[in-house]
Formats: sequence, structure tokens, C-alpha cells
Amino acid sequence: MKGLTRRAITAVIFVLIVMGGLFGGRHSFVLLFAIITIVCLWEFLNMVLHHGNRRDFTRMVLGVAFGLTPFLLTSILHMANIETQEQFAIYTSILYFPFIFLSFIYELFSQSETPFQNIGYIVLGMVYIGTPFALLTFIAFEGDEFYSWTVFGLLLLTWMNDTGAYLIGSKFGRHLMLPRISPKKTWEGTLGGMTVTFLTAYVFCTVSGVMGLKDWMVLAAIVSIFGPMGDLVESMLKRSIGVKDTGHLLPGHGGLLDRFDAFIFLLPFAAAYLLSIR
Repeated sequence: MKGLTRRAITAVIFVLIVMGGLFGGRHSFVLLFAIITIVCLWEFLNMVLHHGNRRDFTRMVLGVAFGLTPFLLTSILHMANIETQEQFAIYTSILYFPFIFLSFIYELFSQSETPFQNIGYIVLGMVYIGTPFALLTFIAFEGDEFYSWTVFGLLLLTWMNDTGAYLIGSKFGRHLMLPRISPKKTWEGTLGGMTVTFLTAYVFCTVSGVMGLKDWMVLAAIVSIFGPMGDLVESMLKRSIGVKDTGHLLPGHGGLLDRFDAFIFLLPFAAAYLLSIR
């Protein structure tokens, strides 16, 4: 009971912070997701790189800076009224490419036995975490428009999918999806999460009036398919390096990456759909 109470309190505080950042305006949105991106990158790199020495700490700082750059670039694109591709190319050259080559230079002097593996993890952090959050800015911004309710809807569907899968899977789950990767994720839970997600999408569309029902049904399908895949991919990562949680920032929930693994993985697919209908 004590563990459940702590987990519930953490969840409420977490949701309130996210809501405040999301509906506080464009700048608070960018600040919120910049912090989330930084923490997720740090947790990822801490799992795959960190061994408690100064060299790995410096490598992690470089990795976070590199992984955050796509989000910063797209935020600048949407917030700073950049009108030409030439201007954006200048920002990209200044902020993005130096970090790639700094990683190579750093490995020359780090005396690591696995320099290219280290560089590979840094690049993977950018692809796996940095790029999806950069795509989130294209969902949130278009010209002077700020689609905070669309982003909230996606988050809500993701949370409800996870909650529905947990509640139904823990009670009725019998058939495991991928026991080699996740010994607790079942087909019953996945189908239950999918049902809850579609019901939530219907209610949210009806109440909010944001976009049409068809669009929310498509997004519900994207969340239901790719959200659990994101969960499994993170489980595969944790199992491959022998850790239970990505961190301990959220009592009762693990790390921030544990909470955003599904959302991160579905963002490229959601962004592709939403940008195709605008």
C-alpha cells in the first residue's frame, strides 16, 4: 500500500508539471521538453557508457549536447521566425556538426578501448531520443499556431494505453508476447490497452473538439501499435545491459526514460501522419 501511494503521488506531481509546461505557452513547452530530452539522454548514456570515471562523465556531457541539438535546432526554427533555408543551414552548421566531430576528437585522447562503440552510443542517443523529441516540435508548432491540445492528446493516449495494458494484463494476462524481452507483457494486456486507447481517443475528440474523429482513431492506432513496441525496445536495451530501471528520478516509477519510452518511439509515426494532413 505504501508503495502504491508513493507511486500515485509521484504520478500526480509528474502530470501536473507536464501540464504546466505544456499549457504555459510556447516557451514553457520548449523548456519542459528540453529538460525531458536532457534527462532521458543522460539516463540512456549513463546506462551504456558510465563507469564512474571522469572520462565517461565528459563523454556523457558531449553525448547529451549532441542529442539535444536536433530539439534545439527545430525549436529555433519554430520560435525565432527563421524565414529562409539558408538561415536554418547556418544555425545547423553552428550547433550540430561540431558536436559530431568533437566526439571523434575526444576519443582520440580518451584512451578508451572501445572508441567507436562509444561514438556509436552517442549517435544512437541522438537518433533514439533526440530526433523524436525534435519531431515533437513539428507536431506542436506551425507558423504562429501552437497545438498544445494535440500534444496533450498524444500524451494522454500513451498514458492510457500503458495504464489499460497494465490493469488488464495484470488481471487477465495469460499469453506472453515476447518472454525473452519482457516476462510480464501479455497479448491480453496489449489488446486491453488498445481498447482503452481507442475509447480515450473517442472521448477526447468529443470533449476537446480538436481535429476529427478519423484523425484521432488513426493516432489511437499508432499509439496502440508503436507505444508497446517502444516499451519492448527499452526492455530489450535494459535486459542487454542488465539493469532494471533507467534511473531513480521518479519514486515508484524508475527513470524519466521509463515513462517516455513509448511516447518517444511513436512520435516519428505520429508526426508523419499529422504533418501529412496539415
